[in-house]
Amino acid sequence: MNEYIAGHIAEFAQYAHLWGFLIIFIFMTIESSFIPFPSEVVMIPAGFLAWRGELLTGNVWVDGVCAIVCGVAGSLAGAYVNYFLALYLGRSALYRYGKYFFLNDKTLNRAEEVFREYGALATFVCRLLPAIRQLISLPAGLARMPFGQFSFYTALGAGIWVTVLTLIGVWFGHAAGTMSYVDMVAGGEKLITENYIWIFGGCAVLVAVYMVIHRRIMKPRAASEASSQCD
Repeated sequence: MNEYIAGHIAEFAQYAHLWGFLIIFIFMTIESSFIPFPSEVVMIPAGFLAWRGELLTGNVWVDGVCAIVCGVAGSLAGAYVNYFLALYLGRSALYRYGKYFFLNDKTLNRAEEVFREYGALATFVCRLLPAIRQLISLPAGLARMPFGQFSFYTALGAGIWVTVLTLIGVWFGHAAGTMSYVDMVAGGEKLITENYIWIFGGCAVLVAVYMVIHRRIMKPRAASEASSQCD
């Protein structure tokens, strides 16, 4: 399926110098919503085109950063679609009508299980996991997770993922003068699979640092609240 989509993405590349950033935003919005769409076929070619100077400014670093920003913005927009759908429709409507929008009961159950087990951090970590990456926004909406917190964790996870994919595209642009979009996506997926341990290792360090900071901040606060109640 990815090869099929990558073949069609190549048709949009001829408009990249004018509409590239808008195309990135639109496709990443779709990818981050409930519609099955692989982010690899968008962000890897974006990095590749940035390196070759075929995006708006022709400057590899400016275009690369803009591509990442547009990718993250699209990821947030798609996540907001899921979040507010779940928030306003509710659990019963999702399970009743989700099957008509690529959301079967098994998938929804799994997303809810992960969110119940890991809470807010799930919206960050799951942005790096295939299959559940987009759907973790649904249980966040059902649980009425604070919008600011949801946005922060989603942007953080999406930012890491989008940056990794863009850098892979830049690497291919540097290493290979010409490369088909299908070969680029296939090579990128292989590269990600081979290096997932490093991606998750880095995320584990970030999570550990967050937990240490969070406990140090919350512990004094909890102690002061307990003291004020005793008074």
